[in-house]
Amino acid sequence: MTLAAGFLIALVIGLTGIGGGVLTAPVLLLFLGLPAHIAVGTALVFVAVVKLFAAPMFLFRGDVNYRILGLLLAGGVPGAFLGSLLMSRMASKGLEGPMLILLGLTIVTSAAVNFLRKQSGTTGADKSHRLPFISFPIGIEVGFSSAGAGALGSLALMHWTTLPAAQIVGTDVLFGLGLSVSAGAMHLSHGSVDSSVLQPLLIGGIPGAMLGAWLTSILPGRALRKALSVWLIWLGANLFYRGWIALAV
Repeated sequence: MTLAAGFLIALVIGLTGIGGGVLTAPVLLLFLGLPAHIAVGTALVFVAVVKLFAAPMFLFRGDVNYRILGLLLAGGVPGAFLGSLLMSRMASKGLEGPMLILLGLTIVTSAAVNFLRKQSGTTGADKSHRLPFISFPIGIEVGFSSAGAGALGSLALMHWTTLPAAQIVGTDVLFGLGLSVSAGAMHLSHGSVDSSVLQPLLIGGIPGAMLGAWLTSILPGRALRKALSVWLIWLGANLFYRGWIALAV
């Protein structure tokens, strides 16, 4: 089951471009029954490895703006460390209810951004000097929930830079990879990664990601993104409800 989940998650990532964290963590929580902090840590490491296989394609095509990527990582990486530390502290205090509520809200927000954002090109003004301040809270969100780098990162690039569409996608993939590696390493050091779940996820995920990337030229990616975003909103609302019940109890 876990191997199939890894294949399907990575297939959807390749098809839609929606970040793996926003999809992987709720699946691990709701369908595999992992605790919140273990689900987030495992999701981050899974996403980091899957994106390592996608990154060379964007680098080879020249779809990464290294100056913009550096600005994003300057704020995002410290934020990812802080978010990971926050999740670890909450887990050590047994705050499962509040963690589920925050995770649910984060996933709903990220999915809603994916649903509403325009698949367009650029804005008229370059305000990239503000990116470290914008990417810092994105990093916190990724470190805490594993979600947000894909939707919020691309949104920031569309609104604060003049990058063409291809470079927005490529730069955002590398940004997400940097955050996943940073936050995943923190969760790994805190023991918040389930290797028995991670291994079959990766065995299924790597071929799934490759197949998804190949199918993007055949299937309507935009329609799939919209449908997946609606499903993710439902998953996030479910997590919020479970957290609220746990908190009430």
